[in-house]
Amino acid sequence: MTQNTIDSNTRRKRAKGTVQTKTLGPVDDLEPHVRSDWWQTLFNSLYLKTDADLLDDAVVTRKETDLVVSILGLAPEDTILDLCCGQGRHVLELSRRGFSNVEGYDRSQYLIRKARTRAQRENLQVRFREGDARKLPYPSDTFSVVTILGNSFGYFDSTLHDRKVLEEVFRVLKPGGRVFIDAADGDHMKKNFQPRSWEWLDRKYFVCRERALSSDGDRLICREVICRNDKGIIADQFYAERLYNKESLFELLTASGFSSPTFHTTFSPVSTGTQDAGMMEQRILLSATVEKAWPSLVSPLNGESKKPLNVVVVLGDPRKEDQVKPACVFDDDDFETVNRMKKALADIPFMKFTFLDRHETLLEDLKKKAGKTDLVLNLCDEGFYNDPTKELHVPALLEQLNIPYTGAGPQCLAFCYDKSLVRGVAREMRIPVAKGILVTGDSDVSRLSFSFPLLVKPNSGDSSYGITQKSIVHSREEILKIMKETREIIGSDKPFLLEEFLPGKDISVGILGNPPACTVLPITEEDYSEVPEELPKICGYEAKWLPDSPYWNIKSVPAGLNEKTEKEIVRCCLALFTRLGCRDYARFDWRLDAEGRPKLLEVNPNPGWCWDGHLAKMAAYTNISYSGMLAAILEAAKKRYGIGNCVKVELHKKIPGQAPRKSPAECAAEFEEEVEAKGSIESENDRKRNVFSNNSETIQVL
Repeated sequence: MTQNTIDSNTRRKRAKGTVQTKTLGPVDDLEPHVRSDWWQTLFNSLYLKTDADLLDDAVVTRKETDLVVSILGLAPEDTILDLCCGQGRHVLELSRRGFSNVEGYDRSQYLIRKARTRAQRENLQVRFREGDARKLPYPSDTFSVVTILGNSFGYFDSTLHDRKVLEEVFRVLKPGGRVFIDAADGDHMKKNFQPRSWEWLDRKYFVCRERALSSDGDRLICREVICRNDKGIIADQFYAERLYNKESLFELLTASGFSSPTFHTTFSPVSTGTQDAGMMEQRILLSATVEKAWPSLVSPLNGESKKPLNVVVVLGDPRKEDQVKPACVFDDDDFETVNRMKKALADIPFMKFTFLDRHETLLEDLKKKAGKTDLVLNLCDEGFYNDPTKELHVPALLEQLNIPYTGAGPQCLAFCYDKSLVRGVAREMRIPVAKGILVTGDSDVSRLSFSFPLLVKPNSGDSSYGITQKSIVHSREEILKIMKETREIIGSDKPFLLEEFLPGKDISVGILGNPPACTVLPITEEDYSEVPEELPKICGYEAKWLPDSPYWNIKSVPAGLNEKTEKEIVRCCLALFTRLGCRDYARFDWRLDAEGRPKLLEVNPNPGWCWDGHLAKMAAYTNISYSGMLAAILEAAKKRYGIGNCVKVELHKKIPGQAPRKSPAECAAEFEEEVEAKGSIESENDRKRNVFSNNSETIQVL
């Protein structure tokens, strides 16, 4: 809940004197004792203790989150920045509710550390950063929503700094994005603040407070004398907060570039432990929108045309043998796939594409183009020289040449190529995996304990190479037979992974972008209704490469999972995406067991990019075109490297009859009607605790 940062050396020096342990005694005027940078040291462990009745009350946090979600009409795919997030209570609550693109930002090193610890304890995959709210470390047009909650606005001694915060928020919000602010009701506080109060914090600590208006009447000056019954006074600290009202907030937001400031329900927190709510007693809730053009759509100055981005596309080599393909060579389907990809890329504005597919000269060709290349679109999932074990070599070359590129780096590709290693990482993260065991060349299968049926697959490999209907086995003899036959194809020294065969839905999860600004595509399952009943339900090599196979007619359809299962799967995928170092796009394969419980099978960084691949099919279900999918990968890499301006790409095709997204005002109106109808949004157990003040209102300004 703080708004600035200083260099680490200064921070360490000031950390030693975060509180004044000697009391000043009676003070005639509080204002001279307030440091202009009081917010740099106040937010420590004592802050959580003095304000814990409100700031660490789970019931209050849930109700505040209910308000934000309802008023803004938040969707799980929204990219949300909680600015001045404190110990991360709202970020963590949103994450618990399935919001996967949420990030917290705060000045206080102590509170950020506390937030990270709580996230790790709950295994919530959210990001927290420490820094200055007046200079945010995010590219422009990153977030769809920025929140400033918990009365965290107005700490500076000049409104110019508050405006700078809002201008930064405006910059990092996407066109059409929204800011939501929870600020103290200045008019109410001026009339109703308590000049003196005291309260017990627990059996050992109590705090005495003094308050007074500043000389100009625009700030409330506060003093806290914190005592411990066995040690006496342990802190005597001063702080101040600007008292904004609706008119001044409206002026500040419009001056910072925002449109249509809208005031919502006046909010008053209630907690069982609240004795002195102080500045939190009554708050104003307001939102505003960002009306600006995407950078790529702004008309160039002086008639100059926008210089296109030079993108080099690296592909597999069609001149060389490819063991994964049925005839070991590129066929007509492969060339058709490349042509469709080139056509889709041609639809992406402000980019110029060059294609490299001759691997014998790839290094020299990249060196020649290094100075003229803005970005490489790495679509060489066949691997260097079409060797899948050398897929990591291509990004390694690009790293050596210091050329930015899309997709995962060498280390991530090396990790994920080893299926057993991924299983180990997942287990360490408490992510469920199918039961299995790694079998090397000298393993004695007869000594191992199994439950049949089993799936026998190579521990390494792409494109389901070495996985067919015969890979489902029901006896030890069948294990040995399929391992022998497969080793004749992939090599005698290759290890195998023996996994329980799960009979439930065969599902895939696709991710575009990078957390927190990523899109989780609709989860799909394989439809095996066209596969003969006697054949095992498995999407292996035959389904991907052999048109005459009965598996060729397998389709990918929306999975239709229950909400709890879907949220758990998405949470695990985002955690693995970060832990394994995936970038820009990835696909995760899961399967449900007989009881409907999900188990992870594989992680696929740089998954198949072709027009009819799993990722493109998932994208199509959310109305993202093939061109839009490729553009999203490029934009994710651009944003990650900070290359140029991020381009607004038309990812979505308009669906006839699709209802437009509701405005914040419409959502607020619906929320008010719901509150009026129900009397409260609280649960039955907490109905006696009234969250709203008696004069709750919704006002649309101008």
